[in-house]
Amino acid sequence: MLGLPCEGNNFNQIQHMKKILLLLFVLLDLTFIAQTYPSSNISLVGMIHPNSGTVGIGTDGRRYAGCFGWKHPGNNKEFAIVGSSSGVYFIDISTPSSPSVSAFVAGKPGCTWREIQTYQNYAYIVSDDGAPNTFMIIDMTSLPSTVTVVHNGTTYFERGHTIFIQGDRMYVGSVTYTAGSNPGYSSMDVYSLATPTAPVLLKRLGDNYPGINTVHDMFVKNDTVYASCGYQGLHIYKFITSVQLFTEIGSYTNYAGAPYNHSSYITANSKYLVFCDEVPVSLPIRLVDVQNIANIQPMATFNPHPNTTPHNPYVVGNNYAYVSCYQDGLNLYNISAPATPFLAGYFDTHPQAGFNVGNYFGADYRGNWGAYPYLPSGLVIAVDMQNGVFILDPAAALLSNSIEDKESVDHDLMIYPTIVSDKFAAIYNKDEKSVMTIHNIVGETVYSRTYESKVNDYVNVNELANGPYFVTLENKNKKITKKIIINH
Repeated sequence: MLGLPCEGNNFNQIQHMKKILLLLFVLLDLTFIAQTYPSSNISLVGMIHPNSGTVGIGTDGRRYAGCFGWKHPGNNKEFAIVGSSSGVYFIDISTPSSPSVSAFVAGKPGCTWREIQTYQNYAYIVSDDGAPNTFMIIDMTSLPSTVTVVHNGTTYFERGHTIFIQGDRMYVGSVTYTAGSNPGYSSMDVYSLATPTAPVLLKRLGDNYPGINTVHDMFVKNDTVYASCGYQGLHIYKFITSVQLFTEIGSYTNYAGAPYNHSSYITANSKYLVFCDEVPVSLPIRLVDVQNIANIQPMATFNPHPNTTPHNPYVVGNNYAYVSCYQDGLNLYNISAPATPFLAGYFDTHPQAGFNVGNYFGADYRGNWGAYPYLPSGLVIAVDMQNGVFILDPAAALLSNSIEDKESVDHDLMIYPTIVSDKFAAIYNKDEKSVMTIHNIVGETVYSRTYESKVNDYVNVNELANGPYFVTLENKNKKITKKIIINH
């Protein structure tokens, strides 16, 4: 009998240990969930994947394409409008942690391209997927309960690669007309939306510049059109409304890389333009000075990783550029000093490939298609072609990367993922000599490497035992330590 209390204590201790271990496993599992998408300074608020079925999916498993954001003027709810391989989703994100589909308008199934813009209460949707296809106008007044299809046909045109609305004018690039609606092709058209439900064609770029083969994307401000013309480069046109005439006022074409000029966005002060070249893969993002349109000057080229393929840029104000980068997700750059942009934050919507796993799997054009960082709430919509719709909060990046704080952020070390199976990525933006070390929990140095300048590297930890470690980067100016957990 004297031994029974001891046995009971042992039993209680064992049960207590089991509870602790169970709690640790739960916490570890939750940590893994939180780390599904590598990120820094941009946090995941909500996510939705409505087009998760098996019917009507585009090539390479593409389920989503372009997106746009809209705030309802009547009820102040915010919506994400998302092009999918089977149609268009209208997603209520007014409770961003639990977004929900309010309406869906079916389109051509298996569609790879859809782009969206809004004017007043209307969404205008174009697609460049093969015929048969349609141009859509959707009335969003009744959201979140429903939407009304105003037009879904070929009366105006059948296909367009991109769309941009500025004021009451709608610009459409790479337009294809069917036999019943003035057949043919146009590099770019501009329509009046004076009557939003009935666009009126004002002018075709080819009437004035027949030598331009395509306008893949365009950014328009005050009737100045920054036209990305593929292999013909960047051309800037002024649309003179009084005489309905396009006139070229500048171009930027003979730069390195034999590129396909894809898309651009200008700063609020109209001084600098950020643009991406989609083909060939892994070309850098470019920032140019457009203060003198007749003499555009290069300022900087940059890329989050050597093999990243940038797709679409979005400039906010004068200081920030969000860039959708296919398999490397959404990257936020501080461009307040245009000659020296630096990475302020990122969110990788496509963790199954890209830099974070060290392999692009030969599928360069998968992942993050585009984003919308202009909602009044400050939230950002990001769409991954395979993985769904992400609602992101960039507050940490924006608050910690103000112009006044630039110097401290410029030194920052990014490590991801923080739960590591075989290797982690390390990024350090300061161009100076530094030493990286890894210490185990008892302070022993288990890894050391010296870098002569910026760090953009993988660190292999295959030979290290499971458990917590500390990664330290030290130079003459700063010492930074990050915690990782190795779990093979």
